[in-house]
Amino acid sequence: MFALPFFTILSCSITPSTFSAGALVMFVKKANGSLQLVVDYRKLNDVTHKNVYPLPRQDNLMAKLQHAKIFTKLDLRWGYNNVWIKEGDEWKTAFRTKYRLFEYLVMPFGLTNAPAAFQHFMNDLFRDLIDVTVVIYLDNILIFSEDLKEHPTYVREVLSRLMKNQLFCKLSKCHFHATTVDYLGIIISPAGFSMDQKKIEAVTSWPQPRTVKQVQAFLGFVNYLHCFIPNFSLVAHPLHNLTRKEMLWVWGSQEEEVFQELKSLVTRSLVLIHSNPDLPYYLETDASGVAMGAILSQRGADNCLHPIAYMSKSFSGAEANYNTHNKELLAIIKALEEWQIFLEAMEKPVQVFTNHCNLEYWMQAQTFNCRHTQWHIFLSNFNFEIHYYPGKQSGKPDALSRRADYVDTPQEPKIMLPTKVFANASQEELEIVTKICSKLREDPSLEPIIQFLTKDADNAPPSICKAYQDYNWEEDLLWYHGKLVVLDSEPLKERLLREFHNSPLAGHPGQQQTLELLSRNYWWPGMKSSAKEWVECCPTCQANCCPHALVIALKPLEVPPFLFHTISYDFITGFPKSQGHNAILVIIDSFSKFGHFIPTLKKVTAKGLADLFIIHVWKLHRLAVKTVSDCRTTFTGKFLRALYQQLGVKLAFFSAYHPESDGQMERVNQFIKFHLCSYVAANHSDWAAWLPLAEYAYNNAKHASTGKTPFELVYVL
Repeated sequence: MFALPFFTILSCSITPSTFSAGALVMFVKKANGSLQLVVDYRKLNDVTHKNVYPLPRQDNLMAKLQHAKIFTKLDLRWGYNNVWIKEGDEWKTAFRTKYRLFEYLVMPFGLTNAPAAFQHFMNDLFRDLIDVTVVIYLDNILIFSEDLKEHPTYVREVLSRLMKNQLFCKLSKCHFHATTVDYLGIIISPAGFSMDQKKIEAVTSWPQPRTVKQVQAFLGFVNYLHCFIPNFSLVAHPLHNLTRKEMLWVWGSQEEEVFQELKSLVTRSLVLIHSNPDLPYYLETDASGVAMGAILSQRGADNCLHPIAYMSKSFSGAEANYNTHNKELLAIIKALEEWQIFLEAMEKPVQVFTNHCNLEYWMQAQTFNCRHTQWHIFLSNFNFEIHYYPGKQSGKPDALSRRADYVDTPQEPKIMLPTKVFANASQEELEIVTKICSKLREDPSLEPIIQFLTKDADNAPPSICKAYQDYNWEEDLLWYHGKLVVLDSEPLKERLLREFHNSPLAGHPGQQQTLELLSRNYWWPGMKSSAKEWVECCPTCQANCCPHALVIALKPLEVPPFLFHTISYDFITGFPKSQGHNAILVIIDSFSKFGHFIPTLKKVTAKGLADLFIIHVWKLHRLAVKTVSDCRTTFTGKFLRALYQQLGVKLAFFSAYHPESDGQMERVNQFIKFHLCSYVAANHSDWAAWLPLAEYAYNNAKHASTGKTPFELVYVL
């Protein structure tokens, strides 16, 4: 193996270009003091069709080394430059210098598809050896063997294929026939995996961050080592909070303590053993208020459990609102997802230990809600057994998910929407839950279930355990599939129905929508019939519900590729003056169905309309690629056309006074009119005050075409 001088290679890699444009260049100093040419290909990457060829995951590569005793590491010289660009496509890589334009003849660094193309090339070259005696990540080749005598044969075979394809190694970065090797920043040995001492020293000598970017840099570096650090996400939680946009920069005693604790954890990290598929796996999980943790282990030669990997993740979005039962179950789901390559389709069952006793019977349940059904389908790919193990006896997973300094600290209450309507609604629901809690044990129909869950669960016969396996007792409340059980009291049920149907936050929805809102958090036998009867007898619904006339079928819009790609907008007019407004601008995202209902004037100018879009839509979401509206002059004026042309927004119009041209907008307009008619005063002069509640009710309702609420699609998923 040999290498050509750098400038000889460079002269073979580029050629003068006659293309009319080119990317900018710069030089970056490398660790050895030499200069690296960097080309800014961002504009080219933006218009490149992405190659989805998968790059191997680090844990997938490490899992193949379970019986290896000796290693050889090879590092290719010139990396991506070893691959020729297809003839005729060289002009795409043109770049500018002060002398002239040049273009690459070989694949340069910086192209979005370069990693995928190079990985494909390497996998194709060693297809019969990959995962047998070779693992490859881009230009990093690791040859491994269990038999010391066979290892030279494998090394010669790999080097032979490299030479036949004119691929050359950088000798200074190669290591031959070693029992310990640094591969992808991890020290690999027959005993297992450990941190690189250089990375440990880099962390321990890291100076105290002074800015958000410095915190992000530190967390990014330490995050690469998270698999060696128990309870990483929990420990780092206060530092992650500093990187949020809404947080003020305050480096206090808690942040300094966490910073030093992370350094200490890095120095105390254990050796993670190689997995052995012939031995059973032990999975310990736990969940707390803000995070989950797990340890995957196997027994070693000393018959003691040794860790294979750690996992610790914070709950995000809707997960943070799950009850304890769902959080503990989610911890198992996330752990199995994380280590799927080890645990899927095992002959010997994976022994799962949790400190939540009801999960022992969860898989035997006969009925599931939507979320549990999805989890049940995923879990069917695994052979596992769940065992109850009290947290105080376990100790280890609890340390992964609980920190006394912030987990048990209640969050400060925040007034999200400070109006008496919202305050009354939340107070009403709180009173209902308090009433349920105080009267629950007095309900004779629920007494056997509560008796079983609180006293007899350990000694009850299997038939009783199976009958009550879907129930859970937490915080002096009874739960069924994660939903609060409402005792058999008609006044309580009526209060809940009134809250989730008559309230302005609900907006007098139909039977299915009322049931959906109610069943998000509550359950009682016959709840569907109760909702149906309540809606049918609602006097407001009967008074404001207009009969549907026969019309031409509504025309659906094409489904856009992402959020706020296409928005529809329209005016609703004919209102009396309210807070200085006499019309409503309705804006709907065609992807998520998310809506903005904006009070305005019927004769708003094109410039005024543009201001409304900037304030209420563009600054909150994104600039749309396409807009859909009718042909009224405000929407088709020269100003708006010029503005959209300058912004690169495509306009589409449907016929005015023909609502079937945009069925989506027509349905939303009907909803707004119905909602306002249900709550406004007799003279309709206060409709502008009720409009924000109509917008909330609309965005909080599950949409038939998406199966989700607009709020979920925009802010949660």
